[in-house]
Amino acid sequence: MKSGMEISEILGAYDLTRSAWSAAKLVGCSPETVKRYVLMRDAGQIVVGRERPGRVIDPFLEKVEEKVEASKGKIRADILHETLAAMGFDGSERTTRRAVAEAKKAFRAGRRRVYRPWVAEPGLWLQFDWGEGPRVGGRRTKLFCAWLAWSRFRVVIPSWDETLGSLIACLDTALRRIGAAPTYVLTDNAKTVTVRHVAGVAVRHPAMVEVGRWYGCKIETCEPYDPESKGGAECTVKIAKADLVPTEANLLDAYGSFAELERACAAWCAKVNGRLHRETRRAPTEMLEDELAGMHALPEEPFAAALGEERLVGDDRTIRWKRVRYSVPPGFEGESVWAREHGEHLVVTAHTEHGLAEIWRHTLSAPGHPVILDEHYPDHPGGGNQPRPARIRPRNPEEEAFVALGEGARRWLVEAAAAGTARMVTKMARAVELADAVGAGIVDEALGLAAIWGRFAEGDLPALCDHVTASRRGDTMWVDETFSVQPGTGGWAALTGIGATPVSPAEAVTTVNDPAT
Repeated sequence: MKSGMEISEILGAYDLTRSAWSAAKLVGCSPETVKRYVLMRDAGQIVVGRERPGRVIDPFLEKVEEKVEASKGKIRADILHETLAAMGFDGSERTTRRAVAEAKKAFRAGRRRVYRPWVAEPGLWLQFDWGEGPRVGGRRTKLFCAWLAWSRFRVVIPSWDETLGSLIACLDTALRRIGAAPTYVLTDNAKTVTVRHVAGVAVRHPAMVEVGRWYGCKIETCEPYDPESKGGAECTVKIAKADLVPTEANLLDAYGSFAELERACAAWCAKVNGRLHRETRRAPTEMLEDELAGMHALPEEPFAAALGEERLVGDDRTIRWKRVRYSVPPGFEGESVWAREHGEHLVVTAHTEHGLAEIWRHTLSAPGHPVILDEHYPDHPGGGNQPRPARIRPRNPEEEAFVALGEGARRWLVEAAAAGTARMVTKMARAVELADAVGAGIVDEALGLAAIWGRFAEGDLPALCDHVTASRRGDTMWVDETFSVQPGTGGWAALTGIGATPVSPAEAVTTVNDPAT
């Protein structure tokens, strides 16, 4: 038998020449072969392709199909080969693998899942899912990824965890970035959305039901083990992780702070929403304007019941939770925030420029042990356990002239006052007069040295000015370990005879009285 390609060439050559002899010359076969295939085609008996020769496994094919059917196409070829060998099959394992592969292909052919393309309507569907985010300060983060099915508008929001409070905060922020609420919100069956299944039916979390009512949406979940029903959100998670999580493929640097990760997510959303989508050939931001017409307005206030209890931030940047004060970052004085306990932490949520977001997370403490962090008070360095640095505020021209000498004068003023120096005003006036004579730079440096060494006496400043001047000229002699003015002990050793060669008394007296010695 000829192959299918060879038969096609023979028939094509015959149709072109209408001669068996000429067609045989064109394709390189005998005229009888051309006549045979032409007659078979005219009789409807043409067989395209070569006939498969008999194989040693043909008597066992029924058993192969039976095992593939029983295992639902999952049986291993090596396991089935052992069964066939026990039945008398003496072929190789390679032959068995080929037969099993053909049987599995035939089994799947009649059971292949057929996907119906989903044509979404504008304003109906919002899908979201969670993805693993980058580590910030050694701590894991999560990426909340939302996707409008019709316009392909994407929103990615970082979060510290996937708890119910974080989910509601991220969902509120996503809806407010979109500008309206859809009819349905689709996600998977996480514990924050589905508490359990009864007879295969998902039972919604009561808090999420209230969230849906608050925003005018119906919370829907996909079928278990069926991620294709929310493939858009899955794809958003995939491409967001590829661009935002540092890997060897993108060579991104680690994020220094959570705020830096927030800015990176916002920049990524602006990038992907502003470029043409390959399916719609329109930018998602452009399509969002059309989709908003089919969505409904958002409530002015977010759904805050699941975010915890409302607390007012005082002028000292603290809130109270169970008789314990906790500090919050700057910028929220006099505003309301929400606090809730999560495990061993107190989570504080507030309105930020990026929407409703977690602003801090404290470890829970006990009454009498407030949690006050120094990073929340950058304008109060040192905290409350160290003396507050003195504030220099000159109040007359004389004090202004002294302070204007430089930083050394300021240090002298603080240290001299702390040491209780007498006649400080007079010494300050003399320093200003001395600056007019030798220069403000020399006097300021001398005042700094005086503050360091605690020299506040009457003649200390002029002496230090001479020292600074000599140092600038290079005339200063520094004492090192190779020279000492300590009197020697050679004469005493010669007198006592300890550690020296014995000498006569006259020589000893001469040695002691010798000035050179």
